[in-house]
Amino acid sequence: MSIHVRLALVLLILGSAAMVGSKFLLPWWQDRQSKTLSDARTTKGQIGIGIDNWVGYFPLCSAEMKRRMRQQGYLLQCHEDRADYAQRLKDLAEGKIQLAVATVDSFVLNGLKQNYPGTIIAVLDESKGGDALVAWRDRLNGLEDLRQLDQIRIAFTPASPSEHLLKALSVHFDIAALRQPGPWRVEADGSPDALRRLLAREVDAAVLWEPDVSRALKERGVHRLLGTEQTRQLIVDVLIARRELTQNQPELVETLLDAYFNTLKEYRDHPDGLREQVQQSTGLKPDEVDSLLKGVEWQSLADNARRWFGLLGQGTVREEALIDTIEASVGILRDFGSLAANPLPAGDPYRLTNSAFVGKLYRDRQTPEAVVAPAVVEPGFPPLTEEQWDRLQEVGTLKIRPIVFASGSDQLTLADKTQLDNLAENLRHYPDFRIRIRGHTGLRGEEQANRQLSQDRAEAIARYLSLTHGLPEPRMLATGYGSARPLPRLPGESERAYAYRLPRVEIVLVADSL
Repeated sequence: MSIHVRLALVLLILGSAAMVGSKFLLPWWQDRQSKTLSDARTTKGQIGIGIDNWVGYFPLCSAEMKRRMRQQGYLLQCHEDRADYAQRLKDLAEGKIQLAVATVDSFVLNGLKQNYPGTIIAVLDESKGGDALVAWRDRLNGLEDLRQLDQIRIAFTPASPSEHLLKALSVHFDIAALRQPGPWRVEADGSPDALRRLLAREVDAAVLWEPDVSRALKERGVHRLLGTEQTRQLIVDVLIARRELTQNQPELVETLLDAYFNTLKEYRDHPDGLREQVQQSTGLKPDEVDSLLKGVEWQSLADNARRWFGLLGQGTVREEALIDTIEASVGILRDFGSLAANPLPAGDPYRLTNSAFVGKLYRDRQTPEAVVAPAVVEPGFPPLTEEQWDRLQEVGTLKIRPIVFASGSDQLTLADKTQLDNLAENLRHYPDFRIRIRGHTGLRGEEQANRQLSQDRAEAIARYLSLTHGLPEPRMLATGYGSARPLPRLPGESERAYAYRLPRVEIVLVADSL
């Protein structure tokens, strides 16, 4: 090889190296110089959170929160993804973001594909009226009307809390029609689109979130069938951190949660400031902002420690509302058909939670809020007269498998008690409603004896729910109808099958107004 060729190769190598250096090393050097020769030298890093525009997430990505994180040396970046939960959890698994927000049900459902790449480190909020099923009254007067969907159309946003609300109603009230495909399903592009379709009479009902719920209810003839202000632990938003983050950078997680709960306290102490910032962020009218904020219930550090994670002393019965919510979400998704089986690792809901950070913050803080958490206030149920009970409006009949009493008996079997235990779990989601327990018998026998037997059976159920599950007696009314209200006979139904269906107990939720 001649010296000229060798020289040319050397020059080519040097030139290539210079090009690589200018492309990769120079930007790195410039970035390093930019950081070290400025106040940015104290910055510890960036934190990415996958998020959407649900108002419950506002404090987490607010200017106040970002300011607090900057003071601790971190730049908080919120990545808006238009509520694409599947992609958000994929980004979390791939390390494109370090944290993500989600509803519990969406984490259970979408986290499965990513082998649950994170753990829940805090409960952010609970929907309390922020989501609701509304309808034209001349088309749907109550939830029972949903059993006949052949001529009904419902607009909702798929893969959102709106769809989960429909799934919960389908499972808890045994509305099988909602589990079937068909023309009743009108998939909307968000709540505003669902509202537009409702007001244009393209659909008979819609599942909306605020402020669209309030906008719909201003229209004459539109009413609320059921909203999350009447539920508990149904739509719950949580903050999820990558497992690698909690293991390798626990101090960062502690810093972020400390800043978040301080931000939350700041807004709680100065609600006008929160209202003003939300209005600036959304461009909504003041009354719409009020509706938006009224539909969400933020959870403080004390709420997280005491209620959701159950961090109490030994020997005390703990309330672990987060575990209950995870298990309830799994049950809804499985019974609806979205999941074939329990997807949790080893079927263990504790695999999805990490209470260590909330626990440490809770113990370290010396404020009254950290020491005493407000208890969950149970609604009061003063006794009602028979006439007052009759004026209550039916919400819907809860799903319950047949209670099979022995012939002529009002004694509950072990299988019956198991069914009532499952019913009590569903009742936890609807704490504000009163309960009518209606007993029925078959057509044979003397009418008065049948009525008394059905009354005794209904009272046996009320007694079990009160003694075993603590339901207040004034909340329930047991009534025996005997054979006075037989079911309609199905086409082609045999006499034997019909006779088997007649003895039954109905659990009906009722309320003053909806």
